[in-house]
Amino acid sequence: MDGLPPDAQFSAPARDLPKLLAPYRVADHRRSIFELAITGVPYLALWLAAWIALSISIWLTLALAVPAGAFLTRLFIIQHDCGHGAFFRRRKINDWVGRVLGVLTQTPYYVWRRSHAVHHATSGNLAKRGVGDINILTVREYLALPRYRQFHYRVYRHPITIFALAPAYIFLLRNRVPPGISHASWRFWVSAMGTNAALAVVAGTVMYAIGVREFLLVQVPITLVAGSIGVWLFYVQHQFEATFWVEGHAWRSQDAALRGSSHYDLPPVLRWMTANIGVHHVHHLSSRIPFYRLGEVLRDVPELTQGKHITLGQSFACVKYRLWDEGRQKLVSFAEARAQPAQ
Repeated sequence: MDGLPPDAQFSAPARDLPKLLAPYRVADHRRSIFELAITGVPYLALWLAAWIALSISIWLTLALAVPAGAFLTRLFIIQHDCGHGAFFRRRKINDWVGRVLGVLTQTPYYVWRRSHAVHHATSGNLAKRGVGDINILTVREYLALPRYRQFHYRVYRHPITIFALAPAYIFLLRNRVPPGISHASWRFWVSAMGTNAALAVVAGTVMYAIGVREFLLVQVPITLVAGSIGVWLFYVQHQFEATFWVEGHAWRSQDAALRGSSHYDLPPVLRWMTANIGVHHVHHLSSRIPFYRLGEVLRDVPELTQGKHITLGQSFACVKYRLWDEGRQKLVSFAEARAQPAQ
C-alpha cells in the first residue's frame, strides 16, 4: 500500500485515510466552550494564587508557576486548534478566540498561524527546512561546514539552548517583533503590533494593580515554564530517531504525517494536560480534527495506534538526535555521525 510507514499495516490505502477521518473534523461547540473554560479558569486561578503566594514565599510562587505554565500550554494548544480552524465550526469565531488567547500566550495569532501552516506543508521536506520548525542539518551538510559553523550548530542544538534559552527568546522577544515584519503583509504587521498593544494594556493594568515587581515575578516564570513545555512537545513530535526526511521530489504529506510525526503516548493526566497533542501523526493527517476528538480516532481506527509510538520514558532519548543521516535514514547523535559518517 502506498504511503504507509514500514512498521504499520492499514486496512485502507494511506491515501484514503484523510477521507476516513473526515467525520471527526466536526467541532462540538459546547465541548469547545467547556474545554476553554476548564483550561482558562484554572490558569487564572493559579496565576492569582501565585501572586498571593508572594506574601508567603517566592519559592511557593515558583512552585505554582509549574502547573500554571502547564495550563498556559494547554491554552496555547487551543489557540493552535483555532489556527487550524478546528476548535469551532466558524472561521471568525476561531480567529477571534485565537487572537484573545494570543495575548495570554504572548504569541501573535496570525503570525503564528501562517508559519505553522508552512510547517504542516513542509514537515519532513529537506528542500524546505527552516520555517516553523527546529533547524536540522544532514550529516553530510554538518561535516562539510567549517569548524566554527559546526560549533555554532552544536550550540544551537544543545538542550539548554533549545529547552531553556530558545523559549525565553521566542515568547519574550521574538514574538514582539517577528522576523520579516518590515516587508510582511499588513495582516502580519497588525497581528504582531495588535498583540503587543493588547499585552501592554493587560500587563500595564495588572502592574498598576499589584506592582511591576510582583507582576514580573509571577508572569515571567509561568511564561518560561509554558514555553519550555511547548518546545519539548514540539521537539518530541518530530525529532525522534526513526523520523522522516526526504528531498522535495519524493515528499508526500501522508508519509510526513505517518512517518515523520510521533504518537507521543503520555500517561492519562499528561495526555489531558497537553490536550492530546501527542497524537501528532493523526493531527498531521487531518489538522481540522479538534484535539478532544483525537482519542476517538485512535479508538475507532486502531491501525493508527501503530504509528511512531513513543512513551514518556523513551522520549528523553530524543534529545541526543541532532543530525539526519541520509544513508541510514534516521536521526543520529554527533558521536554517531563522527563514528560512522554518512556514505
